[in-house]
Amino acid sequence: MNDTLIATAPPPTVMFADIEAAAALLAGRIARTPTLHSHTLSNELGCGVWVKFENQQFTASFKERGALVKLASLTPQERQRGVIAMSAGNHAQGVAYHAGKQGIPATIVMPSFTPYTKVRHTQGHGARVVLHGDTLSEAGDEARRLAQAEGLVFVHPYDDPAIVSGQGTVALEMLQDAPDIDTLVVPVGGAGLLAGCAVAAKAMKPDIRVVGVETAGYPALYQHLHGQPVTVGGETIAEGIAVRDTGALPLALCRQLVDEVLLVDEEHIERAIVMFLEIEKTVAEGAGAAGLAALLANREAFAGRNVGLVLCGGNIDTRLLASILMRGLVRDGRIVRLRIKINDKPGQLARISRIIADIGANVLEVSHQRLFGGVAAKSATLEVIVETRDATQVRDMITALENATYKVTLLEGKAEG
Repeated sequence: MNDTLIATAPPPTVMFADIEAAAALLAGRIARTPTLHSHTLSNELGCGVWVKFENQQFTASFKERGALVKLASLTPQERQRGVIAMSAGNHAQGVAYHAGKQGIPATIVMPSFTPYTKVRHTQGHGARVVLHGDTLSEAGDEARRLAQAEGLVFVHPYDDPAIVSGQGTVALEMLQDAPDIDTLVVPVGGAGLLAGCAVAAKAMKPDIRVVGVETAGYPALYQHLHGQPVTVGGETIAEGIAVRDTGALPLALCRQLVDEVLLVDEEHIERAIVMFLEIEKTVAEGAGAAGLAALLANREAFAGRNVGLVLCGGNIDTRLLASILMRGLVRDGRIVRLRIKINDKPGQLARISRIIADIGANVLEVSHQRLFGGVAAKSATLEVIVETRDATQVRDMITALENATYKVTLLEGKAEG
């Protein structure tokens, strides 16, 4: 019997020409966001830092790029049937916004944990939103079920050549605007953004170093590249990159082109969000701050290099942002909580308030305790929350209180620089 050769189509891939074509398609239809050198971040981190402000897109995320490229590839029949996507928020808004502008019906399936601001904005673009499941994977399963049941076109958030090509225009623009960048640092969820950026960057500048950044709880790409089983999960403020696995196409491209994947913890992501707000006066969501978090956690690895950071999104729940900012003040010693033991007699609170005021600090809250915690009958304790300038002022305040014979315990915050 003669063997029969069966021709099979090559697996999909993305070439630099695809990204150039995507850039031409996107021109004038989305914002060409700025890539700006940050003098302050550069001085703080010991390397040159350029930031690509994708939070300045209309939907505050890079996801518009891939979504628009994918929608432009649909046939008239597909556009009439409508599209469906699964997303934790930014892909949802990108698909919903551009589908709405083109009159394409859109359905978005979002995990139940998706921040309300992203749900509301997605609905505001005219999409039908379905909340389903506790993970992006569960939302994806429901989206595929609805696509099959209702004849909708499934728009994958990262595992699609059109999506990857669109996302790659981020790096294309960065290197056009800041050709001195020698290291590109990109947040990683399903790796569509990283893969597209790697294709563009390596084509334009073959010796550039491409680094992906994942949260410590969701290290799927890192585990794939290191031959480890994929085990992910847990709470993270970077829900936009809390993805359970990497797309097949992005993974193949990352194996070829990505130099390293770094993992960052929640504290460094929080610090990065605060730094972007305080230094660059810009709002970054957790995923958007991941690149800066990697620099904070790995200063020596980036020392002396010219680093391009992709601030990929700025959609963050305002309550979460407020909490992160307050936690940052505590972490930096600018808000502290003290326990002060006092004699239970008139005038003590006024005296302590005067000492704190003379140091230049500000009392925010006072709690007076006489009954619990082993307090002696003629004694009491005060728990005082104080706003200060810095850790040095905290130390001076504690010293002044102790010199006035009070016993002081620092409960929260720090008194060391």
